[in-house]
Amino acid sequence: MFLFEFLQHRRDCRFKQQERDARIRSLTAYHGQLTEEDKATLARPIEDLVAGIRSGTTSPLSVLRTYGKVALKAHARTNCLTEVMLSSAEEAITQKGEINLASGPLAGVPVSLKDTVVVAGYDTTVGYSAFVGNKTARDGPMVRLLKDAGAVPYVKTNCPITLLSFESANDVWGRSANPHNTDYSPGGSTGGEAALLAMGGRIGIGSDVAGSVRVPAHFSGCYSLRCSTGRWPKTGICTSMPGQEGVPSVYSPMARTLGDLRYFVRAVLAEMRPWKYDYTVHPLPWRDEVDKEFLAADTKLRVGVLRTDGVVDPSPACTRALAMAEEALRKSGCTMVEVRDAPDMYEGLRLASLLLNADGCQMFESFRRFGEWNDAGAAQMSRLARLWAPVRYLYYLWVKYVRQDHVWAGLIRNWRAQSAFEQWKLVSQREVYRARWFEWWNQQELDVIISPPNATPAVPHNGMADAVSSCGYTFLFNMLDYSAGVLPITHVDKTLDRLPASFSIKKLNGVARGAYKHYDAERMHGLPVGVQVVGRRLEEEKVLAVMKRLEDALGEDKYQLLDVSTLD
Repeated sequence: MFLFEFLQHRRDCRFKQQERDARIRSLTAYHGQLTEEDKATLARPIEDLVAGIRSGTTSPLSVLRTYGKVALKAHARTNCLTEVMLSSAEEAITQKGEINLASGPLAGVPVSLKDTVVVAGYDTTVGYSAFVGNKTARDGPMVRLLKDAGAVPYVKTNCPITLLSFESANDVWGRSANPHNTDYSPGGSTGGEAALLAMGGRIGIGSDVAGSVRVPAHFSGCYSLRCSTGRWPKTGICTSMPGQEGVPSVYSPMARTLGDLRYFVRAVLAEMRPWKYDYTVHPLPWRDEVDKEFLAADTKLRVGVLRTDGVVDPSPACTRALAMAEEALRKSGCTMVEVRDAPDMYEGLRLASLLLNADGCQMFESFRRFGEWNDAGAAQMSRLARLWAPVRYLYYLWVKYVRQDHVWAGLIRNWRAQSAFEQWKLVSQREVYRARWFEWWNQQELDVIISPPNATPAVPHNGMADAVSSCGYTFLFNMLDYSAGVLPITHVDKTLDRLPASFSIKKLNGVARGAYKHYDAERMHGLPVGVQVVGRRLEEEKVLAVMKRLEDALGEDKYQLLDVSTLD
């Protein structure tokens, strides 16, 4: 039985990769160098692009072909694509009524989708070979909304098997690479999306349960917004963890530029009424008055600066990026406040980890076939959860009292499947913890917090075997359900960002050791480094406004995007 399952796994992986390759070869109109017309299309502001298509002065087919070219070139470098839907996208453009090109706020804008999003006629594998052949006859609600808005879904992008990694690799589609340095990850779980956007894509949609749109933006050099639950559609998807609600996953937008991100979010929330498509969405339209208030220069912001999560101090590169953001905001007139005496972030990481994997990693393992490769970090979590209870307890005692590592010991102490009674207690603790943050934020009177999105820049391939638990800077705000965005600030500098001579990895706790094992400014030179802007629940307008104020305040120090002309 196991042999037959393994052979079927290999056949399904081979079939999907051959299917993708055949589709790419057949797209003769999408090969070749970018023309001057293509480059002009890529440079057009999104408002101008939409206006041209709605008026009939711009051909939606020419726009699609430009972004199709970019996608295939990005894929050749990074292996970022899964389902290549360009032929279907062409048909949808020419079939009257399928896509609202006449009046949609996103008319003709190509939108890429994480592989987990259901599109009619295409598989939604989530990196599992067992899901090969699960195509549906009808688009999911999110895709129907996009088409009614005039958007053109044209490719799907890679993610890690299990969706619990800051890498993006699986047996079905292979491994995605960072466009800045192909020895490194583009992030995860929405990593293929980030690689495409960094290399010239326009707008994408991913999901985030522990940082999965924010960390890829930080690793690859693009923009993302983690929406609070109920603000963005999330039905019509396939997942590795159906039923998981301890730390709810959310779907959220990503973009190559901040202007595109702001336009996209406003278009969906202000004009498309997403609650008409998805029962999980709150009937809360875009609040233009909030956006204007926090964009205004005379609105004096009170900004908290979170320098460390108390588990893994940020690396020199991430510390420098945060300092750049802090200085820019201070010079623009913001009041900068040290984040002190906040509720214990380590306790947040411990609680969120148990809530997310309260099933003992059984659900995401249930879809994996015999012999199917697993992400190294997810595999580590699964092995720990399966340990015989006495062995796990002895391991905990050894870590805590022999290695003197209270941080790692606390994370593994109860790392196992929780009973319903135990899970209810965890949820109760979560609500108490959320209330503590609510009261603390009120006392501080903060508008937003800025922080590193991760302790380090991108990890090298298979780095999550060591760094799997180093996710506190993003994961905390998933559990709190806060709105949070990431924007790129700078690049790693091999001279400025090297570790001090006094640094000793042996003095770190187990989580920090895993993160710093792969930090090497020399090898990481040129990788992007971002900053996270955090608001409270359902404060997407405020977060996007502050992101713009921060980017404007950087002036000439604003992050330089990867040059699309280098694709040739």
